[in-house]
Amino acid sequence: MSWQRRLPFLRWSFWRMAMGVRNIPRTGQVGDGREDAAADYVVAHARAGDPEDVLATIDRFAYTKSFLINIGEEKGALLDAAVRRADPALALELGTYVGYGALRIACAAPRARVYSVELSADNAAAARRIWAHAGVADRVTCVVGTLGDGGHTLDALAALPEFGPGALDLLFIDHAKDAYLPDLQSILERGWLHPGAIVVADNVKIPGAPEYRAYMTEQQGRRWRTVEHPTHAEYQNVLRDLVLESEFLG
Repeated sequence: MSWQRRLPFLRWSFWRMAMGVRNIPRTGQVGDGREDAAADYVVAHARAGDPEDVLATIDRFAYTKSFLINIGEEKGALLDAAVRRADPALALELGTYVGYGALRIACAAPRARVYSVELSADNAAAARRIWAHAGVADRVTCVVGTLGDGGHTLDALAALPEFGPGALDLLFIDHAKDAYLPDLQSILERGWLHPGAIVVADNVKIPGAPEYRAYMTEQQGRRWRTVEHPTHAEYQNVLRDLVLESEFLG
């Protein structure tokens, strides 16, 4: 896989993804069926009931079949470390895609109940297939919707018995970049985060979430304590990215 890391631009699936990127904010998918193909590949090639092998199989698909826009293994290791520090009983992900991030959280936090919010019902179906094959479907749940839909999805989460004041230990943000800050603010307004809760944000440099980064910089030492992790964008080692890990101070 070494050349795929160094030279992603030689891969047709990378350019097909780049051409289809305009579809993602509207549909949640690139538009060529790669998300369903990833789920098919996992079911065909990964060991059932082995979440670590499922993650490795998704990575292999992203390198050798079709480029994927989940966090990937390099940045995923940063997420894993943050999850272990948070030791969550309840975790929330914004942006399910094919279920990779939520599966990493479930692996790093075996006692956690994980909820993931996803725009696309088709992506949700692919993720559920992958979680079922990995054997974690009993504690990982996808909620189809967006936090910016006028409160419907927030109300659906609030109706769940796990959610309540200070109940959320970990938030992973990896969806529409312009929604990072308003969605975080919506969660703060609900009071779900407690002092010491951890928020991880992917793709802060590429494609970029400048308003979110500026907010965390301005709030450093006040409401948040943030560490910026320099890394690479998913499934290559050419383009630089940032993952922000922020501890809520209250």
